[in-house]
Amino acid sequence: MARSGREIITLQCTECKNRNYSTNKNKKTMTEKVELKKFCRHDRKHTVHRETK
Repeated sequence: MARSGREIITLQCTECKNRNYSTNKNKKTMTEKVELKKFCRHDRKHTVHRETK
C-alpha cells in the first residue's frame, strides 16, 4: 500500500508501447503526467517513456 500520498506508476515507451519501468510519484506535488527519457530494451535506444496506470 502506498504511503503518504505516493502512488506507484508504470512508464510506457512512446515508440513500441511496451511497459518497461515502474516508479512512484507524489500525487499532491506532481499533478501532471511524468515523462522521462529511458532506455528501451525492445528498441535498443533511449526513448521517451510516459506515465500510465
